[in-house]
Amino acid sequence: MSLFKRVRNIFKAPEALQEERSVLTLGPGDVCEVSLVTYQVVGRTKPLSRNAVWLTLRDGADIRYLSVEERAETTYGLYQVIDGRLDSVDEVPTEVELDGIHYFLEERYSTRIIEAGNAPFTSAGGELYVWQYQSDGRKLLRIEWQDGRFMLYEGESILPADVEWLRGTDR
Repeated sequence: MSLFKRVRNIFKAPEALQEERSVLTLGPGDVCEVSLVTYQVVGRTKPLSRNAVWLTLRDGADIRYLSVEERAETTYGLYQVIDGRLDSVDEVPTEVELDGIHYFLEERYSTRIIEAGNAPFTSAGGELYVWQYQSDGRKLLRIEWQDGRFMLYEGESILPADVEWLRGTDR
């Protein structure tokens, strides 16, 4: 290597670091495979106070939601919207029985969020209230409230080995 090339490399700006590839960085345009079903990620909701993400997945006309949270280990849940209604945010119960399955309140929190793409709530960065329930048989229930509107989801825990992801072409 010539002296000129060595001097030029000293003054050259370092290359930008690549963003670490993880399921928490997925967004609209990426592809995710959950339990051998391939989905396109069409929306993303990121709570600012948690190391988690809520992904809107589409497979044709089928829309599902993937909850990913990193704590001591990464946990996954695959949800679908269910019909239901609650009258007041003050009256969310600690135990719910739905279709013969008894759910117990596991966690309740509120956080500011950032949305991208087609997310369940489309207000720009509002406060989201979440109640997460769990049954004895790995079934999950999630209730969300934002700006006077409730969303109810029913799902199940997913093993980490059942989730794979691919980056879209725009990243």
